Amino acid sequence: MEQWIPYLPNWLLLFCRITAFMLAAPVFSTRGLPPTWKIGVAAMIAFITFPAAGLNNPTAIDGLFIVSIIREVLVGLLLGFTAYMFFTAVQIAGSFIDIQMGLGIANVIDPMTGAQSPLIGNFKFILAMLLFLTFNGHHYMIEGLIKSYEWMPLSNGLFAAIQNGTVHEFLLRSFASVFSLALQMSTPLVVALFLTDIGLGILSKTAPQFNIFVVGVPIKILIGFLLLVLVLPGFVFLFQDLFSSLFQSLDQLVKLIGQASK
Repeated sequence: MEQWIPYLPNWLLLFCRITAFMLAAPVFSTRGLPPTWKIGVAAMIAFITFPAAGLNNPTAIDGLFIVSIIREVLVGLLLGFTAYMFFTAVQIAGSFIDIQMGLGIANVIDPMTGAQSPLIGNFKFILAMLLFLTFNGHHYMIEGLIKSYEWMPLSNGLFAAIQNGTVHEFLLRSFASVFSLALQMSTPLVVALFLTDIGLGILSKTAPQFNIFVVGVPIKILIGFLLLVLVLPGFVFLFQDLFSSLFQSLDQLVKLIGQASK
């Protein structure tokens, strides 16, 4: 035991990064999961990672140890936020569709986050979460978190990467990629509903006796749901591309911070 005591601060640093990741990453940050479960899983992963990443150099508990804790918490939050940002593409796409269908004002409470979200976006988000669990994406995220210590050890250069603007540039590019994916996911329904609006506009000019404001909204909702049923099988391939982009972005972030450490 005396040989392990000097390395106890290393385990605490491991625990800080993993716990911060659990608080921000999709699936693990769900409000339905008890906090004790999250802490227990984080402690277990820290124990598994400790022999490979925590026995390199003992860390002294001094003023710099507080800085190391802040750095590890930021690393975990950054990794989790990057992963969760790609899941928000589903809700953004749902918002675009809801606005065109006329459901933009009808929001529901998302059980995952406790915030209000659009109807179609919430449906797509739940579907994406189920497919993510089906593809064992949560296992790959934990594996990637453990392997991140190969590129980002406890003495990583996160602050240097933030100072030279590498992290900011990465987050901007990731946000642009997320917005592009959201547009691609919503384009078929948005374009079809836009053409429906054009058809209703032509109908209102040719037959003014029809009350388009009364007839148009149910027609757009009906067409929107019919198109959603038709394109639903294709969501599997869209979500596969989404998850692939997610893991590629996590890999790029880990390597960017790892290169700043050298």
